[in-house]
Amino acid sequence: MSAVPAAPQAASAEPPAHRPAAGPDLSLLLVPPRARTGWRLVPARIGAMCAVELQKLRHDRTELYTRAVQPALWLLIFGETFTRLKAIPTGGIPYLDYLAPGIIAQSAMFIAIFYGIMIIWERDSGVLTKLLVTPTPRAALVTGKAFAAGVKALLQAVVVVLIAAALGVAMTWNPLRLLGVVAVVLLGSAFFSCLSMAIAGIVLTRDRLMGIGQAITMPLFFGSNALYPVDLMPGWLQAVSKANPLSYQVDALRGLLIGTPSHLPLDFAVLALATVAGIAAASALLRRLAR
Repeated sequence: MSAVPAAPQAASAEPPAHRPAAGPDLSLLLVPPRARTGWRLVPARIGAMCAVELQKLRHDRTELYTRAVQPALWLLIFGETFTRLKAIPTGGIPYLDYLAPGIIAQSAMFIAIFYGIMIIWERDSGVLTKLLVTPTPRAALVTGKAFAAGVKALLQAVVVVLIAAALGVAMTWNPLRLLGVVAVVLLGSAFFSCLSMAIAGIVLTRDRLMGIGQAITMPLFFGSNALYPVDLMPGWLQAVSKANPLSYQVDALRGLLIGTPSHLPLDFAVLALATVAGIAAASALLRRLAR
């Protein structure tokens, strides 16, 4: 009898439903991500330092509320009173409208000008020394802190704009112009915060910095065009106003928000150059602060 060929055996593999699921690739946890190099390093460090600074504001928002009181008083009392007096010629613009951009610049400057106190506190607590031994360039460290101050000032500017709008100030809501306002506030605040950090690198103590900050804020404010036109100033004060970065910030804000004649290219150029010079000066003095 001929042998009957054996039937082929079924495959012994388990059906797909019973196969063990593939586990997560744990090797990704053991391999560090590729480090940023070249031109990508500085923006990444700046973003990281800015995020660290803003985390502090997230945990304590009291500063935003308390700092909103002073600009509200300027608009409600000073602005409303001088609007009725008509004592300051503003070219047919209600004085409250003329004043609002100046108060935005003032509130932003008051936030930034004392920013050096924070970096002295970081020096005293040992945080600054740890930051300086990291691969983060000093310029990136200063720039991150400067633009974090700018974001804080921008939040303050939003409060002032809302108060001014509630008082009937005729401001533009053009998105492109509002983006310009954001850029102006960021640049101006970055410069004044770098000025504060540079002063901190010279005086080295919080008490001295507080005294110098209080001594220069009001001359910077009254020596600008925030409260009155430059044409009303005596000759020597007009020269001071032309050298004052706050005047260019106010001029840009006034032109963007209420449409008065301004010199936007010059304003942006001065603010950008002042910010770059401030970052360079604060970066050079940062090592001295950490000694």
